[in-house]
Amino acid sequence: MKEAELYQKLDNNKVRCLLCSHRCLILPNERGLCKVRENRGGKLYSLVYGKLIAQHVDPIEKKPLFHFLPGSLAYSVATVGCNFFCLHCQNADISQYPRFKEKIIGEEVTPDKLVKKARAARCQSISYTYTEPTIFMEFARHTAEAAKDQGLKNTFITNGYMTAEALSYIQGYLDAANVDLKSFRDEFYKKICRAHLKPVLETLKLMKKNNIWIEVTTLIIPTLNDSAEELKDIARFICKELGADVPWHVTQFYPTYELNHFPPTPVATLKQAREIGQKAGLHYVYCGNVPGDEGENTFCCNCGSLLIRRLGFQIAENRMVRGFCPGCNTPQKGIWT
Repeated sequence: MKEAELYQKLDNNKVRCLLCSHRCLILPNERGLCKVRENRGGKLYSLVYGKLIAQHVDPIEKKPLFHFLPGSLAYSVATVGCNFFCLHCQNADISQYPRFKEKIIGEEVTPDKLVKKARAARCQSISYTYTEPTIFMEFARHTAEAAKDQGLKNTFITNGYMTAEALSYIQGYLDAANVDLKSFRDEFYKKICRAHLKPVLETLKLMKKNNIWIEVTTLIIPTLNDSAEELKDIARFICKELGADVPWHVTQFYPTYELNHFPPTPVATLKQAREIGQKAGLHYVYCGNVPGDEGENTFCCNCGSLLIRRLGFQIAENRMVRGFCPGCNTPQKGIWT
């Protein structure tokens, strides 16, 4: 256990967690919605500090981050727990573990040891992913500090439900984030995730303001968030509030967890979403989970030349020169080196 760093002490030994937008009021001997933060004697403790349930070396494209050190490796880590209850979670066995089993598991790892592992694996970054990094924020922050000292970058793969206080806490150590914008309807968030849309939108705008490189992912689920109207709303929000150069990943859904009775997303729907994004003015719209599709590739935002050809999570060809298109010499937005 480790005492939390973002919480408020209240009367009668109650505490208010300030990490995510649920802002849980936690009574003595109880836990927040994430089930990994517990009030003991009027102090809030993280039960997952340094207890990693997953450690893998991944291509950065798997996050997905397409405009952040393409072709590099990311040391990817997670603890159990999540502050969402998504009915389609592909990692529910670990994200919901504290709810299913009512216990905490994981391998004990210190921030310094984790950074050494990342360097030994020749990774250029550490990715806090698989579950929700907000719920193990203290460990992520301390690891990110150690990583920065060793020349490594840090990325969050997140649902974006963190508070402004939490984002300020990690500010200066977080280089990039892929944020799930799961829908543009609050009803979807309430029904499918037991959360709300507005805090996610506020996080995205604050990340942009704080110069964190962001990419947005929308998993398109048939009948739930696949209408042309909703996809246009998402594209317009990204273009207007975040900028035309922010990549948008429209990704194919596969039946899983409590939505295993839903069909996979038709490829035609992904192509329609990509066209919607491009017509809205977005420079980079990608189709995800469809290896070999043209929508995996990066094209120049000015002349349309093919710059990076991908196959799944692998770079098949990279024609860019230090972030510039070799044909028209236009700079492409991203962190390339």
